[in-house]
Amino acid sequence: MNKTRFIIMLIVGLLAGGMARGEPPMEWHKDLQAIEEDGTSAWEGAHPFRMQGVLLNNPEEMLDSTWDSGAETENQMGAQWQIFFQAVDPDDRGGTACWMGQNYTSLGPWIPAGNVYSEAEWSNEMQRVNFDGAHQFRRGDLIEVTARQSLFYGGKRNINEAHRTSPDNDFDIALIEAGHGLPDPEVITLADLVTSGTDEIFDQTRQSGGEYYQAMRVRIESIRLTTNYFGSSGWGQTHWADRRCTVTDGEGRYFNLRMPLTDLGPPPEGWFTAVGILNQESGSGSDGTHGYELFVQEIGPELRVVSQGGKMLLYWSGTYTNYNLEYTTDLTGESGWERVTSPPEKWIAVEEDPAENGDPVRIYRLKQKQ
Repeated sequence: MNKTRFIIMLIVGLLAGGMARGEPPMEWHKDLQAIEEDGTSAWEGAHPFRMQGVLLNNPEEMLDSTWDSGAETENQMGAQWQIFFQAVDPDDRGGTACWMGQNYTSLGPWIPAGNVYSEAEWSNEMQRVNFDGAHQFRRGDLIEVTARQSLFYGGKRNINEAHRTSPDNDFDIALIEAGHGLPDPEVITLADLVTSGTDEIFDQTRQSGGEYYQAMRVRIESIRLTTNYFGSSGWGQTHWADRRCTVTDGEGRYFNLRMPLTDLGPPPEGWFTAVGILNQESGSGSDGTHGYELFVQEIGPELRVVSQGGKMLLYWSGTYTNYNLEYTTDLTGESGWERVTSPPEKWIAVEEDPAENGDPVRIYRLKQKQ
């Protein structure tokens, strides 16, 4: 046997050995989430594959995974479970969701009957995807997901069971490092997501707009709840469809928040910052050009107002020191915003009497320093 032939046989043997060990190829998030001009999936890979990333949410923040005894008789999905994990490789970008449900048959007659989990089966599935041995997965863990199926819907390709309960369709999660740490949220404003009104920025190249931040941890600055669209009606709700709120930047842009199942306290009355996962829910399997929203996990500095002795005091948490206080006399913000430079910008930020000298009433907001 000549040397060249021996090397070729050795390489083939190593590749065959890798497949025999059941190690699917590694996939990048940016490739799995590639899209066509209509926002549908452009991924051309094959199953199975593996992906790595940082877990961004605890599943109980997002969906109720409690088995529902009435799901089958009422033709409802029942319990649901979902996580997002974000790329850590410096050559990769983005993130991916993993989802599963109790009663896939409820999705429609195209799903074969019997694709529903019993209580014992669902309990076993929850044990399998929520734990690696004795370790319960928590946000900030570095994980590896082995996907045997994935489907596109709502603007993104999800790792799932392709709506079948067969073990052949299972995805597996393995712990790489507990407590690896959450990625720093990318700081954006509504101008990064919306042109005007509710017109969302869609970019097939995924270099701008919602696609650039999809399934990643972000912090949206300088927003407040509005009274139109969903307003604050979704705050504190429990059903996924009811948990939407609408915010504005005061400059004619509007965007939806999807509220968590965790308690964030009362709705902010002024300007605030929201940290969470930039998600997409277009509600379609054939149109992925819209439906971006923020799944909220944390509310940032809230500008609070206290009246005392006929004066108005404005303040916010001292832990957020990288903000400026700005004001306008036009609620639409069309007249522009001006920075308040005096009195102090932290804690008690300004004291004024709106009626004094007949001055117009000012509207205030917090804006992160550039």
